[in-house]
Amino acid sequence: MLMAADAVGRSATPGVRPRAARLRTPLVRKLAGVAVVAAGVCASVAGLQRVPAFSLLPAVLGLSAFVIGKYVFCPLRWQALSVSEHSTAWFVRAFAEAELLGLCTPGHAGADLWRVRRLERTGRRRACAFGEVAADRLVGSVGIVAFALLSGTTLPRPLLVGAVGGLLAAVAAVAVLLRARPGLRERVPSLPGPRRLAAAVAYSLGYQASVLVMLVGVVAAVGASVDPLQLAGVFAASQLAGVVPGPQGASPKDGALAFGMVALGVPLEAALGAVSLKAALAWVPGLALGSTAFLVSRASVRRARTAVAALPHPALPAIPALPHPTLPSLPALAALPHPSLPAFAPLEGVVPDGVPALGAAAA
Repeated sequence: MLMAADAVGRSATPGVRPRAARLRTPLVRKLAGVAVVAAGVCASVAGLQRVPAFSLLPAVLGLSAFVIGKYVFCPLRWQALSVSEHSTAWFVRAFAEAELLGLCTPGHAGADLWRVRRLERTGRRRACAFGEVAADRLVGSVGIVAFALLSGTTLPRPLLVGAVGGLLAAVAAVAVLLRARPGLRERVPSLPGPRRLAAAVAYSLGYQASVLVMLVGVVAAVGASVDPLQLAGVFAASQLAGVVPGPQGASPKDGALAFGMVALGVPLEAALGAVSLKAALAWVPGLALGSTAFLVSRASVRRARTAVAALPHPALPAIPALPHPTLPSLPALAALPHPSLPAFAPLEGVVPDGVPALGAAAA
């Protein structure tokens, strides 16, 4: 997170006041990053106080499935929807960095903003970057509804109405905006083809399955049991509360999930413990993989700079000295022969007609 804070922060500009400039120094940014991460970890660890004695093996198995879904399927879904020509490793690394920042921010907003920033660094326009990340989020929401329907769960009517209405509203808004401002067509990303869109939905379903496995694992770890299909419906319904942001492990979405488990017959203490355990376990791959991704990105930037500095620079040809004419000195100029002007004879008695001579007038 030290590298994340240093990468996200901006250097002070000449027009910024001195106090604001001091607050933007690299040391302050790093300390702020450490404080944000520590606050998030402490909030999740504090929630572990509600966790009763739990078994480690089911939790580890559930966490393993979650890591595959979150850090493999989700980057592949993003790559399937993206028009960027980056490698799969780039998408995996950028997504891991974003997840670390998302765990530190309410509503996981930091993850989306960091992905937009990463796309902008590669030359993408901001509108295209935001559209790409929004499309990834939309396909993720479609995956939630599709997974719940495939599992045979009866979804609450508000969830279905909200999902379908939100999809139709988004499509209508984009259509109206593009019709009103045709120039935006060049800025927004092009829609993926049917095969890429189907692949993105398949990756989204795989991620939802990994989350379900983790939920079953943490519920089993606290000594309770629940029907996985019913738990899938409860998890999908709890996403309605995700519109209200909140910290990791204490958000309205986590509360809705806990009360949904209680409705399925899980004791209240076990339900709260399972949700808190799930939130705390998410930090393990987030810190490990996110920090590693930042280290790899920093190392790649340094290698690129070193490689550019080591490139042989073509030497400019030496400009030959041009001969400058020497000016003669002042004594030499004085000794040069000067042409003598002809002597003029004095005029004698030449007066205009009708004007008497001066001598005659005087007489």
